[in-house]
Amino acid sequence: MTYLLIKAVLSAIIIVAVSEIARRSAGFGALIASLPLISVLGMIWLWRDTGDPVRMADHALATFWFVLPSLPMFLVIPLLLKRGLGFWPALGIGCIVTILLYLMMVAMLSRFGVRL
Repeated sequence: MTYLLIKAVLSAIIIVAVSEIARRSAGFGALIASLPLISVLGMIWLWRDTGDPVRMADHALATFWFVLPSLPMFLVIPLLLKRGLGFWPALGIGCIVTILLYLMMVAMLSRFGVRL
């Protein structure tokens, strides 16, 4: 239970730090947010929990493939905001676009025998 609490607190600290830094400097906050901190932490936790190199390799590769379709969200949201759409609708549309791109990525990769 203590281990789970440590994982949750450390992850929360990173998220809070990014949001607080972004309030002061959008660019620096974005730089920190773009670092794969959560992915690295996830890999550390997975390795500690399983010690399984095959599972770790599968996780890292799947993370790579899922990052790609998530990138357009960071173009869609600012575009919609600059065109006057409110934050929540822009965020919702960005998330929907990302989900659709995830589905397309999974379908496309499955044709090549890649299972995520």
